[in-house]
Amino acid sequence: MNMPKIPLGAWVDSLVDWITIVFAGLFTLITNVIEGLLDILVDVMSAGPSIILIIVLTLLVTYTSKWTLGLFTLISLLLIDNLGYWESSIQTLAIVILSGFLTILIGIPIGIWCAQNKTVRNIVTPILDFMQTMPAFVYLIPSILFFGIGVVPGIIASFIFAIAPTIRMTNLGIQEVPNDLIEASDAFGSTTSQKLFKVQIPLATPTIMAGVNQSIMLALSMVVTASLVGAPGLGADVYRAVSQINVGQGFEAGLSIVIIAIILDRITQNLRKPAYEHIVSRKIIFTILALLVVGTALFGTFTKEKAENGDENSFAAKANFEIIGIEPGAGIMKLTKSAIDDYKLDDWNVVEGSSAAMVAELKKAIDKKEPIVVTGWSPHWMFSTYDLKYLEDPNGSFGKAENINSIARKGLEQDAPGAYKILDQFYWETKDMEDVMVKVADGMSPSEAAEEWIKKNQDKVSKWTQGAQSGNGEKIKLVYVAWDTEIASTNVISKVLEQNGYDVTLSQVEVGPMFAGVANGSADAMVAAWLPGTHLEYYNKYKDDMVDLGPNLKGTKLGLVVPDYVDIDSIEDLKQ
Repeated sequence: MNMPKIPLGAWVDSLVDWITIVFAGLFTLITNVIEGLLDILVDVMSAGPSIILIIVLTLLVTYTSKWTLGLFTLISLLLIDNLGYWESSIQTLAIVILSGFLTILIGIPIGIWCAQNKTVRNIVTPILDFMQTMPAFVYLIPSILFFGIGVVPGIIASFIFAIAPTIRMTNLGIQEVPNDLIEASDAFGSTTSQKLFKVQIPLATPTIMAGVNQSIMLALSMVVTASLVGAPGLGADVYRAVSQINVGQGFEAGLSIVIIAIILDRITQNLRKPAYEHIVSRKIIFTILALLVVGTALFGTFTKEKAENGDENSFAAKANFEIIGIEPGAGIMKLTKSAIDDYKLDDWNVVEGSSAAMVAELKKAIDKKEPIVVTGWSPHWMFSTYDLKYLEDPNGSFGKAENINSIARKGLEQDAPGAYKILDQFYWETKDMEDVMVKVADGMSPSEAAEEWIKKNQDKVSKWTQGAQSGNGEKIKLVYVAWDTEIASTNVISKVLEQNGYDVTLSQVEVGPMFAGVANGSADAMVAAWLPGTHLEYYNKYKDDMVDLGPNLKGTKLGLVVPDYVDIDSIEDLKQ
């Protein structure tokens, strides 16, 4: 059909931009409240040695679910501590508990309202259907713009993804209260609130608790997704393991998540009727637990020593001592952590996330003229869009200029000699890549941007294809990481291969799987190997099983980047 495309995406972008500006104050308040609550939870669970919390959780599971599960809890938590994932587990527990608290605080009242008002139910039900079917990743996009990178957008996305079961089950539980009991309460002159709190909610509690249990499990399932925007915890450990193809670390972190899921599931399932309630009243147990939590929180508030990070008006303090990074498996992240050590920036932290989240946070800071430090590399379209500068690196922590190499699997030259030759002859300049990246950043699809660049640069493309045998529909699989540079180069070379008779498939993966895929032959090639620094670890690991075709672009640069309006020029200035 020749109908013009409805600019739905542009409308959504405009709406999100408007919401970001108009409700900026509200989002700041929400961010501060959630971060404050999360800090309290982490401080409470981190108070004292790990064995204290392990014993408390063991006793709680034993009380609610019998001694066998209590023993399992004790052994499992000791295992997590032994494997070195205790701090990450505390972060994950805090995120899940806070997300669960928000679902209860907001979900149960909405569920009650739906049960009592058919119009509200008819409005809320399709919204819940939309929330449950929308991919969880989508919630992260506006969350980054509204709340910035870090744990808050992860919690908000988890809350939105997880709240539906609580609302649905609360509505269902109240609606299933027998009509004769409702009529009896009306006959005795009960008010609406009396009927709700003394008849409907008590009878609906099992169903409501089932909804809460499912919401908590859904929130826990989001911890890996939340790590894409900088949320700490076990999810970040799993994401890091996937990026680096570290099977052992991935198994350990994944096992820790499973253990926490089992513990939370058993506690919430049996919270209403604990196994040993006949020995000790649950009111006594929950009162003691509440007093412990409140007491620890108050004690921590009054005794916690605040680290002296220098002048509150310094650049470092205004930037929250954070360097906004990208995917944990990226080589630039390793170099940034080394730079922190080289320059003795002990107060600074590197926030893991994704390249898209980093750019979103940069845009947000620039719009508000706020100080920010990000991991940066050239070529990148952000240098064409914003006034940015690299911080000087007198210690050489980020090394010298790098190249981007093309790498093919062994045997490709024999299987598809024409494609191999085109990949081998593929070479362009920084400006060429930036031309494609800018068009993609402006809203053009990568495929369309690549085709447009090829049409305007036939002289360069003809050099790549010179002497190359045309294909006959042979399948070529290219892998790449979701960096703007690699999106541009991979789409351009794929279009050139297609125009020369090859059936090209593109697969977006993380850095580790990209190298592993070419090495084991499940992918044919990549044009995304940053050498000799960024991807050196992966290159050395797999170089004997791949064919290095050499650079397709020379003179890239890595480092820490700040907006031009900030008054620092060197990494050493971050110590101020």
